[in-house]
Amino acid sequence: MEFSEHIKTANVADVVLRQPLHPPSRGTLCITGHHLLFSDREEGSTRQVLLLLRNIDAIEKRVSGSSGTITIKCKDLRVLQLDIPGMEQCLNIAQSIETLSSLDCATKMYPFFYRPSELRLQDQWGLSSPEKYYNQVKELHVKWRLSTVNRNYSVCPSYPPAAIVPKTIDDDSLKKVAKFRQGGRFPVLCYYHRKNGMVIMRSGQPLPGANRKRCKEDEDLLKAVIDGSDKGYIIDTRSSQQAMQARMTGGGFESKSCYSRWKRLHRQMERGKALQESLIKLVEACGDESNNMDRWLSKLENSKWLSHVQVALSTAGLLAECVERDGHSVLVHGSDGTDSTLLISTLAQLIMDPCCRSLEGFLALLEKEWILAGHPFMQRCAHSALSHARLQQESPVFLLLLDCVWQLLHQFPLALGFSEALLLRLATEAYVSDYGTFLGNSHRERWAQGVMKKTHCLFQALLRPNERERYSNPLYEPTELAIWPSVHPQSLQLWRGFFLRWTQQARQLAEAQEEIRNMVIEWGKAGTQSMNK
Repeated sequence: MEFSEHIKTANVADVVLRQPLHPPSRGTLCITGHHLLFSDREEGSTRQVLLLLRNIDAIEKRVSGSSGTITIKCKDLRVLQLDIPGMEQCLNIAQSIETLSSLDCATKMYPFFYRPSELRLQDQWGLSSPEKYYNQVKELHVKWRLSTVNRNYSVCPSYPPAAIVPKTIDDDSLKKVAKFRQGGRFPVLCYYHRKNGMVIMRSGQPLPGANRKRCKEDEDLLKAVIDGSDKGYIIDTRSSQQAMQARMTGGGFESKSCYSRWKRLHRQMERGKALQESLIKLVEACGDESNNMDRWLSKLENSKWLSHVQVALSTAGLLAECVERDGHSVLVHGSDGTDSTLLISTLAQLIMDPCCRSLEGFLALLEKEWILAGHPFMQRCAHSALSHARLQQESPVFLLLLDCVWQLLHQFPLALGFSEALLLRLATEAYVSDYGTFLGNSHRERWAQGVMKKTHCLFQALLRPNERERYSNPLYEPTELAIWPSVHPQSLQLWRGFFLRWTQQARQLAEAQEEIRNMVIEWGKAGTQSMNK
């Protein structure tokens, strides 16, 4: 079906647009297969507003007499209002927006049509891969190997074709381990700590079930991980009670008797519906215009969002302590291993590894731990906080990660090589993008849809000179030391730049920060010039 079939009214004149931080303006509204375009027609003005239809979380229409109003609630938390003359035109525009903003076929989405003049489709797509990581970390070659057991995605549909595993475990054993792990997600190496040779592994939960079934190959694999060490840790992102209950549906956890050299630690982390509801409550609190302090503080606390931030940073700190301070390897999993597992493994690597803190290193880390590792972006980011629909699979886990990274940036302003502007850009791109990076739910889906051949890569685009300068931290001073976040309540703050960014106060603060940033950049350039003389 062509996009034009969904557009009964392509453009309307004399429309009034009301949007945050701008006075109302009158102009022409056009609708295409992927965008809403508003052109201000007032004398002396050439302002245009271009909105990707996929950015629309929900719309509300109200008709009175011969005109109507459409309220557009966006995934980036903007709320726009269109006053449209003509009842029929209003209803037609609303129907087109509803249909075109919710098309679920990835190949019809804008990344497959986006062709900027400064970019070209390349054979190489992305910054990271298991093969590249294995070749970069030469120390791995002694005890680890690169397996292509999943080259046709038949062993684990959510893993990439290659994985780093112990040398002593052959591919036939990996296939048996995959059948014993949720979603086929057998334990794979995601990080090697150069200081002491310890590793972080991640996987899905084991599947012993109520009968406490065993898998010798799984036990052998984990033995091989800590070969020569006294013990390892398993961090389960569920409570012990949740892990016990999982046995009733075939899941479970590693028993002490079968994995005697592994110590299991449970750290309950909310996910799914609970996390989505928390985001909705927080956004509602941030939109409360009553100016009542007690009400605001009560709503902020009831959302529990900062509690989720605290738990995530605390659990990541525990993981980093096990590896960095105690010198033990760690396996991380919850149930599926596609959400909280990736969250804490990413944060732990930021805490420990200075290579992950540069702009390029951070983007490569996100690709390795989220894109390639099978976080289901299309399911988790189908809607944001303003939608009327409530789908089972939605959960703002990636947004929670970005909030946690912002807390690190706030606490260690010199240690990270990227700026808050990058985090804000990523928070938007995960939900709606011109690029193909966040399309699909797995590497397998992206390969089947031709994402790597027919769309542009966001991470590569962000490393172009102009973009790199915009998203770099001018205060960056690399350090080899670990950066241990404080998780005391008074140390954690609301991410105003994201949750309050459409308010006048936040805009003024952002403008002041940008002015300071430009001054720092100019000072840096002046200092470099004087040194070169």
